Amino acid sequence: MLLLVFLISIAALLLCIIKVKLNPFVALLVCAYGTGIMTLATYAKGLAPDGFSSLADVTNCITNNFGSTLGSIGIVTGLGVMLGMFMYESGGIDSIVDKVLKAVGPKRSQYAVSVAGFITGIPVFGDVVYIMFAPMLRVLSRKTGYSMAAYGGALAIATTCTFALVLPTAPPLAVAGAMKINVGIFFFYALISAFIGMFMGGIVYGGIVNRQDQKAGKSWDFSDLDAELSENASKASHKPKMGAVAALSILLVPIILILAGSFSAFLLPKDSNVLKILTFLGDKNVAMTIGVLYGAFLSRPHLDRSITEIMNDGADKIGLVLLITGAGGAYGGVLKACGIANVITDGLQGLHMPVLVMCFAIAQVLRIATGSTTVSLTTTAAIVSSAAAASGISPVLCAVAVCAGGIGLSLPNDSGFWAVSRFFHLNEVDTIRGWTIGGFVAGISILLFTCALSLFQGFLPGLS
Repeated sequence: MLLLVFLISIAALLLCIIKVKLNPFVALLVCAYGTGIMTLATYAKGLAPDGFSSLADVTNCITNNFGSTLGSIGIVTGLGVMLGMFMYESGGIDSIVDKVLKAVGPKRSQYAVSVAGFITGIPVFGDVVYIMFAPMLRVLSRKTGYSMAAYGGALAIATTCTFALVLPTAPPLAVAGAMKINVGIFFFYALISAFIGMFMGGIVYGGIVNRQDQKAGKSWDFSDLDAELSENASKASHKPKMGAVAALSILLVPIILILAGSFSAFLLPKDSNVLKILTFLGDKNVAMTIGVLYGAFLSRPHLDRSITEIMNDGADKIGLVLLITGAGGAYGGVLKACGIANVITDGLQGLHMPVLVMCFAIAQVLRIATGSTTVSLTTTAAIVSSAAAASGISPVLCAVAVCAGGIGLSLPNDSGFWAVSRFFHLNEVDTIRGWTIGGFVAGISILLFTCALSLFQGFLPGLS
């Protein structure tokens, strides 16, 4: 019966988001309450698992899981958006892109596009990245003849890999919090995994798409490009851009602090004062606060607006993301508390599915169903956390596998699908070829890499 409740719950979530066009935050809360009530109706007289036996339990579960999810990610996510805005508004992002493109040259522009998207996608939201890059990529495609579907897919895949795996974005932080793992250790392995996904899905698969289009003699419409470039030029800042090295340092300062705080425990004595200081500075909230202050100081000469205005805009933009992430955690918490998570994991384990594949599969199914990376990852992490902890496989690798499942197979029920199509001027078929399938290749590549790492988890730092 619990499996039937789960299927009804997922169907209701899809109906609310796709058909009714309900905001995902409200849809998740509606389905969380509905799932709890259906479970109580199924298990009368206090027979529901884990003491989930009254309406008060339902409301408490949703409130507590919403709060705990936001408590683990709220500060660092908000600071991360502010940090990204300083990089963007100072012109630092443009400088990084220009430097990367100049380093590899037009003949290897697909490498530059992927790497630039990979770096930019860490501090900046996906739609903003697409807006920034679209005119430049269309110019490159017109000059080089390289497939626009391959360019758009490569950039979107690189951005999504970092969004799904690399802090300070909300989904991987929520996964790390739900699975109770060290964010520094997780960041290290997630960053490598995201790079592999970007390379396989964006560059290797993108090259295949380009060869197909070249062979078919496919052409692209750039008739509106000159007007678009003129409009963007009129909006350009008159202040000098921040240099690429300076912009990159804004991103690296909090990352280095977090990594130092996480890995110093393996190198220094436990009672060392240096270890205590590094651990404090490496706390994700402290490190991101330092990063934002450093970014504000460094970008100030290059800004057209005040630091306060930029920070306020960042706070405004993060609101809905945090609400959706918190509601996803609440919904996943209900699935876990009422026993549905155990039913799902036990059923998949009964099929003798390896735990890493199970983590990936659940996240991928929810990704397809809901069209949301954030919803799929926060829900899956709550579902599989107990099974992952008892599996003998490193929880860090299980978390990476969950995040990999949130990449790819983006369908028309995903707003990102239409963002890629609209900004890069691709029709639905080309969007599926370059972005949907390419993202799936990236996710599968990360899963395979994670499985390979699990063979050596007794030797690799932080995985034992």
